[in-house]
Amino acid sequence: MIDPAFVGAAEAAADLAGGIIRPLFRSALLVEAKGDASPVTEADRAAERALRAFLSERFPTHGIMGEEYGTERGDAEYLWVLDPIDGTRAFLTGRPLFGTLIGLLHRGEPVLGLIDQPVTRERWLGVAGQGTTFRSPLGGTIGPRACESLSVAELSCTSPDMFPAGEAERFRKVRNAARRVTWGGDCYSYGLIPLGLLDAVVETTLKPWDWAALVPVVEGAGGRMTDWRGQTLTLESRGDVIAVGDPALLPEIARLLG
Repeated sequence: MIDPAFVGAAEAAADLAGGIIRPLFRSALLVEAKGDASPVTEADRAAERALRAFLSERFPTHGIMGEEYGTERGDAEYLWVLDPIDGTRAFLTGRPLFGTLIGLLHRGEPVLGLIDQPVTRERWLGVAGQGTTFRSPLGGTIGPRACESLSVAELSCTSPDMFPAGEAERFRKVRNAARRVTWGGDCYSYGLIPLGLLDAVVETTLKPWDWAALVPVVEGAGGRMTDWRGQTLTLESRGDVIAVGDPALLPEIARLLG
């Protein structure tokens, strides 16, 4: 049973980050390049600083891992995993296909996850042992689509450029077997799986802050989220990810990727 205080804090933290991010959306931002060449803005940094301060004050014994400022108390029983703007390129180019990710691990297992789109005001919340919830002024209800074969599946991936040479060939087999492929979306695509609008997402090179919040959201709606071998995601995982709304899809995708 997840402490309701953890859930309330995650929601309040998302509200806090949204208040920082919204005014900067589609504004002139100073952008610099990180070591991995992904763009970083002051919105990323300011939101993560606020999230860290808020959660540290609420839960001083908990650990925090974030994309911008690293890990504090990484061996704590509870570890918050933060990505203030997942989909920075979408944010920078004025597309609302990004989100704030707030995840909570208990002894390494994702037990709480929140995807918040601060511009469209959509929010997905997954809590271990409970069903995923969704709030949006745009409509949509939780209910993954029955889909037992890739031949009828809507597949998504942020970019074909994320795959190294060997993995690109393995992904091509999945892409060719799917009914249709949609590019772009980052964390937003994972939120569309519980709504029954996408059936699967296959990606690689993800970091813990990219996937930790997504697992409870996808699995709380009845889906599955694993690595390419169908194994549970952990902090030691390589970053290759399969997410499906219908668990019946998982063996076929894992076989093609294998």
